[in-house]
Order: sequence, then C-alpha cells, then structure tokens
Amino acid sequence: MKAGIHPDYHPVVFEDQSTGKRFLTRSTATSTRTVEWTDGNTYPLLVVDVTSDSHPFWTGTHRVMDTQGRVEKFERKYGRRTPRAMKES
Repeated sequence: MKAGIHPDYHPVVFEDQSTGKRFLTRSTATSTRTVEWTDGNTYPLLVVDVTSDSHPFWTGTHRVMDTQGRVEKFERKYGRRTPRAMKES
C-alpha cells in the first residue's frame, strides 16, 4: 500500500439499534461516542439501524405485504376512483 493516501482503518464497535447486539470489527468510520469492549480497550461506537442480527433475510422472519388490504384502506380513506376520473387524470 502507498503511504499517506488511504483513510485510517481501525477497530470500531457497531451496535444494532433494534436488538442492542454489539460486534467489534474494523472500519474507516469514526464516531465521537465510545464504548469499553470486553478486552478492556475503548473503541468508537457506531449505532446502526440494521445488522445481520435484525435483518429479515438473515433472521428468517420475512414479512409478506398485504397489497389487497392496502388498496382497500386507500379506497376507504379517499374513495374509489371512477373510470371517468381515471381518464381525466
């Protein structure tokens, strides 16, 4: 590697916001928040929305969207469109 052209690559702790699970890895990301890890060292803490601990693909909890129910809810709220109204828009 050429010296002086690459960002600082250092240990960082990522925390899943929804499950609270933390894991230590390396990254170029930085943070002002820090956390003491099990090895006694202090590392930057990055809180993220989704990790493999909470993502439906990795957890096996896929959700099926009910599109028919969504259409009916929309029609109840705003009314059903008539063929004439559909031609005018």
